[in-house]
Amino acid sequence: MDIRFSPTRPEAADTLVLAVAKGGLDSLPLAAAPTLSAGAAASRFSGEAGSSFESFAEEGGRTVRILLLGTGAGGDQDLEKAGGALVAKLATSGATHAAVEGLNGEAAATLAFGARLRSWRFDTYRTRQSEKAKPTLKTITIVASDADAAWERQAALADGVAFTRELVAEPANILYPESFVERCRHLEQLGVKITVLDKDAMTQLGMGALLGVAQGSVREPRLLAMEWDGTGGAQDKPLVFIGKGVTFDTGGISLKPGAGMEDMKWDMGGAGAVAGAMKALAGRKAKARVVGICGLVENMPDGNAQRPGDVVTSMSGQTIEVLNTDAEGRLVLCDAVTWAQKTYNPDMIVDLATLTGAMIVALGHEHGGLFANDDALADSLAKAGQSVGEKLWRFPLSDAYDKLLDSPIADMKNIGPRYAGSITAAQFIKRFVDEGVKWAHLDIAGMVWSDKPGATWDKGATGYGVRLLDRFVTDRFER
Repeated sequence: MDIRFSPTRPEAADTLVLAVAKGGLDSLPLAAAPTLSAGAAASRFSGEAGSSFESFAEEGGRTVRILLLGTGAGGDQDLEKAGGALVAKLATSGATHAAVEGLNGEAAATLAFGARLRSWRFDTYRTRQSEKAKPTLKTITIVASDADAAWERQAALADGVAFTRELVAEPANILYPESFVERCRHLEQLGVKITVLDKDAMTQLGMGALLGVAQGSVREPRLLAMEWDGTGGAQDKPLVFIGKGVTFDTGGISLKPGAGMEDMKWDMGGAGAVAGAMKALAGRKAKARVVGICGLVENMPDGNAQRPGDVVTSMSGQTIEVLNTDAEGRLVLCDAVTWAQKTYNPDMIVDLATLTGAMIVALGHEHGGLFANDDALADSLAKAGQSVGEKLWRFPLSDAYDKLLDSPIADMKNIGPRYAGSITAAQFIKRFVDEGVKWAHLDIAGMVWSDKPGATWDKGATGYGVRLLDRFVTDRFER
């Protein structure tokens, strides 16, 4: 989608989109305004964010498609919703070039951001589509001034979200640990320093937990680190993001049911969010030092696969009794956390993972789960998520839950009992966080994929997490 800004409406536009605030029907700038207003009112259009009313009018001797687009109260989320609704309405309508009037500055850029997000499609493997299913809308021109600076930042963020969606949407025969790394190589062109650990390097470091998950697959694991420093060395300790990157999860020997297993290509949604966030931060030249780490494995059940009952030794030296090979994400994360602490000495870590089905049972697809050992960090993440529409809900941590992980033969089990499954998973990761390190865990199992369209995404990969992390960085380091 080509999004432009212009001081005047381009002659090539075949569709005129008029931004209408809630209750703003009386201010339409057209000769046909009374008729449009009456028609809109009869259709119960009142300018609610994301609502629309379509009609046609004669202008300059030609018939022009007119779309009244509700922008609500004009807040960021209302404008993003409006931009998304514009694309959803016109994408396959036959319209090719839409001109949007009625907004300026940051408001125009924010609407453009919503439109860019909603326009993302994953058509890589489509070879046949009906003509009516093919997108026709190629260009959106927003008639506005003073939007360029805001749009530069928003466009970089949209690129990060799109990258995450691409990674999450790819099938597992295309995206696996090695190819995930290669997909991220282009970040070096933005100034991101990339470090990759292969199987041999991780073996030498003693990452027995992560390697245990990977040993059943012919695809070798990787640990990927992406470092962005927009402070010129002024920020001593980096903020670290860590993402679970299980590029396909069969469950291993603790095999998942066959029905719906195809969805497990997106079990790397946490790593996808981290990679997209790093692209966004570098793309907009964020004034912060941030390291994004992805633990990348494939969990498969071959003759060399890890067995239930095996004991592995993590990089931290702590031993783990693996009672369920389908509780693999925490095994990947624990070694990534240890490596991050030893390598970068951070004072703050945020991990993201599609970690537990229990989180979907608890929260559905409305919130990600939030766990933290620091109240201020938890509050900051929740606030960031609320402001960008990527909501979080905090869950408790305590010694009582932690005891549920004690093993009779090792330092810990990788699962607790049936109940409180998301909490005990978080407690497991917490055991690997060093004293004094502020840590938060985001269980985003219900958020990275959607079976129905949303305000700024179509069915499929949502890109959840990128905007949350970007806003968290902004709030913490750039205010």
